[in-house]
Amino acid sequence: MNVLSLPAVALVIATAAGCAPRDRVDAASFSEPMKTYLAARGQLCLAKNVWPIDVTQHEVDVGARNAVQMPVLERLGLVASSVAEVDVDDEGTLHHMKVRRFALTEEGSKYYVARVPSASSRDAAKADFCAARLSLDRVVGLELKPSQDGTPERAVVTYTYQVDAAPWTIDAEAQKVFPVVAGVVRGAGKAELQEAFVRTDNGWIAVDLEGT
Repeated sequence: MNVLSLPAVALVIATAAGCAPRDRVDAASFSEPMKTYLAARGQLCLAKNVWPIDVTQHEVDVGARNAVQMPVLERLGLVASSVAEVDVDDEGTLHHMKVRRFALTEEGSKYYVARVPSASSRDAAKADFCAARLSLDRVVGLELKPSQDGTPERAVVTYTYQVDAAPWTIDAEAQKVFPVVAGVVRGAGKAELQEAFVRTDNGWIAVDLEGT
C-alpha cells in the first residue's frame, strides 16, 4: 500500500465542527473535534478506487504494486480474477492485449466503502477499498498557531489512536504487501499522528474537512 488515506486514512458523517467553548484552548478541548474528524476521515484505505483492476504482463514482470497485491487479495477471497482483452493507448497507438482482471467478490465488497472527500481534493473518488478504521485513543500534544492579535486560530493536534482492522489484515502475506497497513495496526495505542485544525464560528474543525 502506498497511500495512507487519513491523509489516509474514509469514515454517517457529522458536522465536523468542534463543540468546545471558544475561550477554552487546551489539549482536552480537542477530544471532540478529533473524534468528529476521525468519524469522517478515519478509514485506512488502499487507494484502489476504481474496479475492476486490470494487471498487464508488463506490470507482472516489473513487480508493480497491483501485480504484487492483487494475487494476495485473491487468495484471501476478497477479489476474483479472469482474463480480459483490452486496447491500451500508448501515446496514440492502440495495443490489443490480454490482461488479468481483478473484481471484488461479495466478501471484498464489504471493504469498498464511501468516503468523505478531503477539502483540498473534492473531486477525488468518494469510495475506496479500506483495511481499517481509526478512532481516538487520546490527545497527547497541541501546538497553537496564534493570529496577529494573539488569538489562537490554527492548531496542530498530536494524538494516538485505536484501530478496528479487517480480519484479513492479520495475514502474514497481506502484511508484507501492505506494509503501511501493518504498521498502522501495530501502532494502535502508541504511535502518534497529527492533524491540523482551524478555528471557526462553530468551533475547531479539521483543515481536511473545512468546507466539506
